Amino acid sequence: MTEEKVFVEGMLVKLPEDSAPDFVKLKLSFKLDEFGAWIGSQKADDELLEWINIEIKESKSGKWYAERNMWKPDEKQPARQPAQESDKKIPW
Repeated sequence: MTEEKVFVEGMLVKLPEDSAPDFVKLKLSFKLDEFGAWIGSQKADDELLEWINIEIKESKSGKWYAERNMWKPDEKQPARQPAQESDKKIPW
């Protein structure tokens, strides 16, 4: 089953200028009105939404873009329980 791609609105992804330091990997720009409205629409579609995961991708033409990762855990599998203090092992 293929889900429709959800592109992030109001967010631009660019490579840094050649003069930028090596530790600068990407530039993100947010148009606040558009991005805020998009975030609000995502929350309106799912009131329980707490996180939005965004993936930075490169199109076939070489343009970078942001796409929402729509993955959700399989409802058939029980959620993982956090480890109890007695279950934690010291690595040495």
